[in-house]
Amino acid sequence: QVQLVESGGGLVQAGGSLRLSCATSGIIFSLHDMGWYRQAPGKERELVAVIISGTNYNYADSVKGRFTMSRDNSKNTVFLQMNSLKPEDTAVYYCKAEHRRSFQQYWGQGTQVTVSS
Repeated sequence: QVQLVESGGGLVQAGGSLRLSCATSGIIFSLHDMGWYRQAPGKERELVAVIISGTNYNYADSVKGRFTMSRDNSKNTVFLQMNSLKPEDTAVYYCKAEHRRSFQQYWGQGTQVTVSS
């Protein structure tokens, strides 16, 4: 059974920091590209950051220089360090795993991030 479990969300003031974690199980972690996405109320889900082939990092323009994604293959976990948070970062943050060959996708249940002004 595949599971992606996000944690680390919460309420923070503007300018603050949060670190999200996504622990995976049931997949061969090293064969999957990992990504963080977010969805704000009334908006479509959008890409925040991805790690492709384990080494290529891509970030949304809106988070470049503030967010850093990383992965720990020994723990089958990815992280999203979020600094200098802004109210517009408020959203539910989701973790996604995508198999590099089959493109099978798995999603976590999401974790709420709320940034107050």
